[in-house]
Amino acid sequence: MKKIIIIIGVIFMFTSCEDVVDVDLPDTEPRLIVEGLLRVDKSQEFVDVRITMRETSNFFEDNPATQVESPVITYGVPTRDGLFEWLAFSNLTEETPGSGIYVPDLSFTSDQRIRTAQVEPGVSFILQLNHKGRRYYARTDYAPTVPIDNLEQGDGTLFNEDDTEVVVTFTDTPEQDDYYVFDFDFGNFQAVDDQFFQGQQFRFSYFYDDNLQAGNDISVSILGATEDFYNYMDLLVEQTENNGGVFETPVATVRGNVFDITGLDNINIFDNVERPNDYALGYFAVAQEFERSLTIE
Repeated sequence: MKKIIIIIGVIFMFTSCEDVVDVDLPDTEPRLIVEGLLRVDKSQEFVDVRITMRETSNFFEDNPATQVESPVITYGVPTRDGLFEWLAFSNLTEETPGSGIYVPDLSFTSDQRIRTAQVEPGVSFILQLNHKGRRYYARTDYAPTVPIDNLEQGDGTLFNEDDTEVVVTFTDTPEQDDYYVFDFDFGNFQAVDDQFFQGQQFRFSYFYDDNLQAGNDISVSILGATEDFYNYMDLLVEQTENNGGVFETPVATVRGNVFDITGLDNINIFDNVERPNDYALGYFAVAQEFERSLTIE
């Protein structure tokens, strides 16, 4: 009986110490998130344009979809004086109401899709849109890339025996600085530059720690990148290595290339030098992509 009483007393002591702690989180103004990575497959007739618009939320909550007004992509070849040799437009509309995903607007009399034949080195792309009374602007250059020479499974490990090694081989273009972003599926990305292998074939390993099983299929893509996009992705990967993917929860301290230009009358200062707190999160990029698949053994 004494043992029973002691056990009951211990249980009461632990249960009586359970208190609910309320944490006061700061209320922050929602910030626009633009997920605008356009992947260009030159074997297709049109670019797969899908841009997702979301807003930041409070801690512990998902970032909800949001709606924007008058989204349009302008593209062409710029000249030295800031003009364009030619210009084309792709007006966007929400794919389904409330989705926050914007695609070319098929209700126009002219085709608003972007043909891959028009996407060549030297072509610049500008994204403009309105959101809750603010106007946003992003500009990027098309980034070509090289194909993957070989993709194979290795037998090495990194931190534990459950790691799965995938070995990627590609050949860098000579006599120019190149930047790459690799998409290893499941929200896994890696930014690479050619500083130490310019113009050479390069082979490297990537390790999955998600317990891939035999028979699982994975897709690996190589994407071209401008230097700015490379720097952005490199920093995002560093800060989100353990958070489940760089596009799941954008890091507020990582600034992209989407700027708030509300009220500016000189587009040459669109980068908010004098308004450091006015910007959106996310990035707008147009990159050539080559993809290969692999079945895990």
